[in-house]
Amino acid sequence: MKVIKDMEEKDIIVNKVANSGLITLNLENFLDRKERVIYDIKDNLYEGLILKEKDFRTFIKQHEWEQYKDKNVGLICSAEAIVPTWAYMLLTSKLEPYANLVVFGGSDDLEKALVHQALVKVDFSEFQDAKVVIKGCADLKVPEYMFVETTRRLRPYASSIMYGEPCSTVPIYKKPRR
Repeated sequence: MKVIKDMEEKDIIVNKVANSGLITLNLENFLDRKERVIYDIKDNLYEGLILKEKDFRTFIKQHEWEQYKDKNVGLICSAEAIVPTWAYMLLTSKLEPYANLVVFGGSDDLEKALVHQALVKVDFSEFQDAKVVIKGCADLKVPEYMFVETTRRLRPYASSIMYGEPCSTVPIYKKPRR
């Protein structure tokens, strides 16, 4: 009877990863998937050089702002021109009721703002004394600064932080024993 019992125990497959207490944090779940749009104010410049207030205000009144509904918008000027600050403020005042997010800057600035917006909603204290694996592989491109910012915000709480997959991790941080 004991031989059969020993043989049955050998046949049992134990999932050590599942029993390890590791928490996998998939940053892809926090990414905003709404469309990104870069609005270039150069299209509003007279002869590509200056912004005429009267013409710009006419454009502001006539433009279809609803097209930006639920989109993330970055405001830039790709031309070598001096654009008054109020022009960006005016654009923002018209975009804000429709857009999900409006920022001054290009794609990278927009992505950083979206990452910040997502991570401020996370209560990292929920990871107090936890062993956390920040998932490395994702279907969507997770920007490096999201990994950096997540590590920075997680470090005061987690007992350890790892990168990768639960079955194969790279140690990042381990809280010192007191």
